Amino acid sequence: MKNFWKRLGSAGIATALCLGMAQAVPAAVVSAADPLFSAECEDLTLSSDAQVATKVYNDEYPGYTGDGFVWVANAGTMSFTIDAPETGMYRLMTRCIMYLGTSSSDIREAQVTVTRSDESESKKTVKIAHTDDWNDFNWGDLKLTKGENTITFGGGWGYCLYDNMTLTKTPKPEYEKATDTPVDPKATKETRALMSYLKSVYGSHIISGQQEIYGGGNDGDSEKEFNYIKDNTGKLPAIRGFDFMNYNPLYGWEDGTTERAIEWAKKQNGIVTASWHINVPIDFDKYKLGDKVDWKKCTYKNYQASNSTFNTANAVKEGTKEYEYFQECMKDLAEQLQKLQDANVPIILRPLHEAQGNEGNYGDGTSWFWWGDRGAEVYKELWKLLYTTLTEEYGLHNIIWEYNSYNYANSDTWYPGDDYVDIVAYDKYNCDFNRDDGQSSGTPNLSAISPIFNYLYELTNGKKMVAMAENDSIPSEENMVIENAGWLYFCPWYGDHLMSSQYNDAAQLKKMYTSDYCITLDELPKDLYGNATAEPGTTVTTDVTTTDATAETTTETETTATTDVSVVTTTEDTAETTVSETTVTTKGAVEAATLYGDINLDGRVDITDAVLLNKAAANTVSLSAQQQANADCDESGEVDSNDAVVLLKFLVSIIHTLPNKGE
Repeated sequence: MKNFWKRLGSAGIATALCLGMAQAVPAAVVSAADPLFSAECEDLTLSSDAQVATKVYNDEYPGYTGDGFVWVANAGTMSFTIDAPETGMYRLMTRCIMYLGTSSSDIREAQVTVTRSDESESKKTVKIAHTDDWNDFNWGDLKLTKGENTITFGGGWGYCLYDNMTLTKTPKPEYEKATDTPVDPKATKETRALMSYLKSVYGSHIISGQQEIYGGGNDGDSEKEFNYIKDNTGKLPAIRGFDFMNYNPLYGWEDGTTERAIEWAKKQNGIVTASWHINVPIDFDKYKLGDKVDWKKCTYKNYQASNSTFNTANAVKEGTKEYEYFQECMKDLAEQLQKLQDANVPIILRPLHEAQGNEGNYGDGTSWFWWGDRGAEVYKELWKLLYTTLTEEYGLHNIIWEYNSYNYANSDTWYPGDDYVDIVAYDKYNCDFNRDDGQSSGTPNLSAISPIFNYLYELTNGKKMVAMAENDSIPSEENMVIENAGWLYFCPWYGDHLMSSQYNDAAQLKKMYTSDYCITLDELPKDLYGNATAEPGTTVTTDVTTTDATAETTTETETTATTDVSVVTTTEDTAETTVSETTVTTKGAVEAATLYGDINLDGRVDITDAVLLNKAAANTVSLSAQQQANADCDESGEVDSNDAVVLLKFLVSIIHTLPNKGE
């Protein structure tokens, strides 16, 4: 067994641990419901500037559970050491009060640091909103490695009172809860088909994407990023990102975006997504509707940074100039979306994105963009106005509505609502700032940012799929599996965010694009916009031989999304079939051939099967009869954790045949 773990290396061990396959520590040891550790905060290790108190000056805060609470005004911290039974994600909760201010818009910062058993370290900052009473605050999910980990939290000029704390295993997302029904009841059949396909791969694969440069960038070469990907990986992304920024009432010009989007879907069989950096005149007071304005005198930034006189609050009020201007903007957008609808092309539309912005962190307003600069309530009205106008007034039903969220303390107040959103997304930029991997800036950050994924998942109680709509570094497959962060897709921003080694290493890019976990353009179903529910296929080269010369075999060809996969069945239970130096036993007693290890029935055996098998062994998912037959990798007659160990050995070429009795 020692040689097995040695052969796996550190990456394989981490993956195995996350899957609950380490035999010494079964996954059942730690459940999401039971606390791994809990304590009164005054019983933790306190720094010198944290003090135990029962009141702050003359103000009392009744309702604490112990002998008092820990009062942290600025730099005071609490810490504890925990022996983590397995590598994975753990959730820190504290019962606390941020006592400064009068409303939830009053927010302070605090920090949490994890020093892991493998000597790595991660730090992150959280934002705690004011509350009048004690409340349970979620610090997010922390990655711990097996063994002793020290967690330190507090400080940051937080002005908080801490009563007690709890550390639990982070619950795994239930991906099946996500809906594949568009919010638009009149959605086109192509739009419904695309939603169905997205749901069919959500949580088991990640779809590759890439944003193109808009306008005349790259000296007019809109294919630069895509050629780079092709040259380095031999593949192309399944999703292409566009931007309708240049279709506007001010300086608008035809940059070919819509035509490229239609070609991507119709000729390349790809998926289309788009944002909308819509501009407003900086000097809106002097602007007259219909005037042409030079792009240098326009902005999509907030009014604080741009000094624009455009009042977003008026954009949702009929009779105002801002309202009439926004109507013209929507008209221009609708014209382009109509062209897509006429061509039967659905689109994942991400309008009014990154609305909450920087939450006032950089002194230039709360929002990055004008559509969020008057706060959450105005923003939600603006979103609903856009939704209603495009669907009802212009009759556009080819839209999958994607909302861009953050994970600040009050980010939930910005959410437009389940009736107006199909997909929830996050834009990941954490190479230069806000790193959570313990590494220095200037290098790729392969973290799966599972705390943010989990926040977005819980924002809708898992009812909406969660995507990474923009990013710098693409998270590694290993981290996404370890952290249980099943992002629907990734989509690096253009330029250096893709092509600089500061953000994405070329070798790592190829590793992702050629992995079974990642869906590329050539792996999308041919009937993507028809009845697209099949999972992606990969090219399979088979050299089929049988070890029993008397066995009667028949070869049935099953057409998948991208390839014809030959499945060999036999009339004799004892016949063995060798495929690419790997031996699998097929049994005629089941309706289809038993392909040992193929738990998700996609015609291949890969890491996604290991994830599903681990869930089945932990009784968190149910398997069909065919899945159970495929999952019995040790041929014991039942599905348990030993099957997971056997499958992992097979995936890393420790063993070369399935089924296998194991050790």
